[in-house]
Amino acid sequence: MKLTLTSLTLAAVASGAAADDAGLTLTEMYMPHHDRAARVAIWYPGRDGGSLSLYANNPVFEGVEASFGAEIAPGAHPVVLFSHGIGGTDRAQAWLASELASRGAIVVMVNHPNSTWGDFDMVEGVRHWTRVADLSIALDNLAEDPAFAGHIDPSRIMAAGFSYGGWTALSLGGITGNLNGIVEACTTYGETTEACGTLLSEEVSMQTQDPDAWNASYADPRVTHVTAIDPGFVWGLDTRNTSSLLSGAVLIGLGDGTTRMFATNFEESGLADLLPDARIVQLEPAFHFTAMPLCTPKGRQILEAEDDDPVCTDPSGTDRAVVHSAIIDAISEALAI
Repeated sequence: MKLTLTSLTLAAVASGAAADDAGLTLTEMYMPHHDRAARVAIWYPGRDGGSLSLYANNPVFEGVEASFGAEIAPGAHPVVLFSHGIGGTDRAQAWLASELASRGAIVVMVNHPNSTWGDFDMVEGVRHWTRVADLSIALDNLAEDPAFAGHIDPSRIMAAGFSYGGWTALSLGGITGNLNGIVEACTTYGETTEACGTLLSEEVSMQTQDPDAWNASYADPRVTHVTAIDPGFVWGLDTRNTSSLLSGAVLIGLGDGTTRMFATNFEESGLADLLPDARIVQLEPAFHFTAMPLCTPKGRQILEAEDDDPVCTDPSGTDRAVVHSAIIDAISEALAI
């Protein structure tokens, strides 16, 4: 089922009307599989006692308001385990977390070791199962934290993510990798599939990864919902890989036939056909990096000077704020918040 951008935008205006402040706690959690700690941002529906501050703002991207130290709203809240894209951070989708928190969700965002901006090692980062473990451990910690343990609704625990993080979310929800399939797809479509050159390089050498580790199931039985925004690693899969994915997964695609990123095109790759009960939300005009934060007036010029555009340059006619609202609403609807 495809939903139009217009209908989702109208829903965003209505459902966000009574939003509360979004509380935010920044912490670190030890990840034994990395033998190091990872930074974790925990957003939540806030009440009294907080101090409002702008978070994730810089010369390129606009920040969002967060209430640090606020009390958590009473009751049981859905949890969203969110995974950023490769080279990203929790800040990249703070716009999403803050709004979901203001609508009533607890959002846990881990800065994945080895695949985060400023902490990047593609050789280690390509081992996708470590990212899944990051989020499962974060959920363990959340459930043991006295501040949050009594506020978790176990019937609404969503794995969500963007780009490479979209694959992490799908993996948490039951999908499995197909090493031979993705290597064959990269070999066949290498010139048009973003990142394949790096993945098949001598340094990263995805073709020599351990197939048992790559193809294993990393599903977390506590996860009840899945949302993947322009997910990576969607090529080369078959029914054996998708048969255990939670039903009703939400797949959000960014862009049309001319602006869609080939590597994340879950329709062209055949993944959508393998998931007949998935909810497909196609947003256009847009492109992959429309899921990044709103850019400041000088953001585009700064990135162009650093030869790092088009992160701020959306396709003609795109309203990034409208696309963000559509993504927020799709997740909110799935969680009934």
